[in-house]
Amino acid sequence: MKIAPGFDSTDWNKLQLDDPNSADWTKAITIFKKRIYGRFIDPVDLLIDTDNLKPPHERRFGFAIMAIDCLLVETLGAFLLGLEDTKNKSEATFSRFLTTRPLFKKHFTSVAARRFYYDFRCGILHQAEVAGTGKVWSVGDLLHEESGRLTINRTRFHEQLKAEIQKYLAELADPKNTKLRANFRKKMSFICRH
Repeated sequence: MKIAPGFDSTDWNKLQLDDPNSADWTKAITIFKKRIYGRFIDPVDLLIDTDNLKPPHERRFGFAIMAIDCLLVETLGAFLLGLEDTKNKSEATFSRFLTTRPLFKKHFTSVAARRFYYDFRCGILHQAEVAGTGKVWSVGDLLHEESGRLTINRTRFHEQLKAEIQKYLAELADPKNTKLRANFRKKMSFICRH
């Protein structure tokens, strides 16, 4: 099974990751990075670059961008916690990511994270629309709330998400982060079994 551009599950299964200083950790992190960038980040970057050629009022790719980024938030949350899947844990995983990761927690309170989960993540992924009065936009602050309306800047959200991914990759590269690495291995091993 292909797990990332240029890698399949047999590549992952061959890795020797019990030794925290094994050179295979570099390959494991590379596989993850290629998976996330090749399947999700690079396509979103292309959508943003293409959409940004138009004036703000003519941009139309915000929902596709947010759908992919919401998928990534939940995925990264599962990797951080070592969850094989997020069935019946989706809201908690998603909200925890937004309220605990360094670059997002300054924007999201627990109330805003929960609302974002339902209005944006669930609205876009399940109904192909933002629930309530929320709005996806391409200018302004990452998160703006006015008169009960949440507006998400899809570009800033995506840039913060990319920065969080880079931070996570750096954390994984540190052999002292044993719990983080164990959770990472658990999630990747689950992916490679299916």
